[in-house]
Amino acid sequence: MFRIIVFILLFFTAIYYTLKDEVYRDNEIIFSSSLSKTGIMNQWGKSVESGVLAYFNYVNDNNILKNKTMKFISYDDKYEPALTLENFEKLIHHHNTFGFLGFVGTPTVKNILPLLEENQMPFIAPFTGAEFLRQKHLNNIINIRSSYKDEIEKLVDYLYHKKHLDKFAVFYQNDDYGEEGYISLIKALNKRNLSLIAEGTYKRNTLSLSHAFDEIKEVKPEVIVLVGAYKANALFIQKAKQHPNFKETIFCVISFGDANAVVQELQEKTDNIIFSQVVPSYNDNSIGVIKEYALLMKRYYPNEPLGFISLESFIAAKTVVEAIKSIEGNLTQKKFLNAIKQLPNDFLEGIPTHFENSQLLNDVYLFEYKNSQFVEIAYEH
Repeated sequence: MFRIIVFILLFFTAIYYTLKDEVYRDNEIIFSSSLSKTGIMNQWGKSVESGVLAYFNYVNDNNILKNKTMKFISYDDKYEPALTLENFEKLIHHHNTFGFLGFVGTPTVKNILPLLEENQMPFIAPFTGAEFLRQKHLNNIINIRSSYKDEIEKLVDYLYHKKHLDKFAVFYQNDDYGEEGYISLIKALNKRNLSLIAEGTYKRNTLSLSHAFDEIKEVKPEVIVLVGAYKANALFIQKAKQHPNFKETIFCVISFGDANAVVQELQEKTDNIIFSQVVPSYNDNSIGVIKEYALLMKRYYPNEPLGFISLESFIAAKTVVEAIKSIEGNLTQKKFLNAIKQLPNDFLEGIPTHFENSQLLNDVYLFEYKNSQFVEIAYEH
């Protein structure tokens, strides 16, 4: 009998902790992150921080949330999953974190996925297009960006139907990020009765590309999809452009490849490169939210160049604040998660949103870099 009573008490205790929704009473609303501030991916972390803080600073300076302010805390993980896990534990236990915002990387986020499922805290706008973050049961995870699957599908469709190219190769990072891109590419090609003609991999956080280069160069591909970090992608392209077998090859860099950093690494020598992105051009001032982004970046980060990543993180920060503004009564995590999923489709003033497939943005944009600026390729598929 005693065991039955204990079991019943434990059962209802578990139910209580599952269903309770604690009120967040602090006037300072803390969102936390783990991202790459040093190492081979340092530019990523810098761009994410500047975009988030430009908007949070504006909110605080103008009393947008009345008696509440926004705070962003971030730890450096050097794009290493083990450090991400350490940082995650610190952020939970040493800060009164309301939610998480802007974690960078597929392998890093995958390493904390069990903890995200367990604690159910809001996890907003991870910088990864991984499919494992787009599962229906992950109610606390809100993706802003389109998936890698979406990006690669549009790239392949454009190159195959518009450019009539069918000899595809892939250069990818040998981890969860690279595998996500690799599988998405295989599926997009199979859909069109195509297959890869070559593939090459490299190890994360290195620039050891020789083996991958040798695996691909002999087949003379028409297209190479690059699913790597920006320094690795840029080095591969530099090396390829010096080899006659790649004279006509088109190189495709997906959004996580950081188009702005690749262009800088290549010193603007960007012939035959296509960049897929999950946000429009950061120079398109006809779009309200982008005009706001440019203005606030100039105000708070005048020495930081505009770019796709800081725009995406700015949009993520604005999304968080708009959701908080819409909440009536006490602020709770469950109210916040419901609010962010029900934001009006036009709240970004020019960039349509619709929460489906566990993401708010569902468009992909293709760009070339010409005359010192990104030029969108007009293509609907």
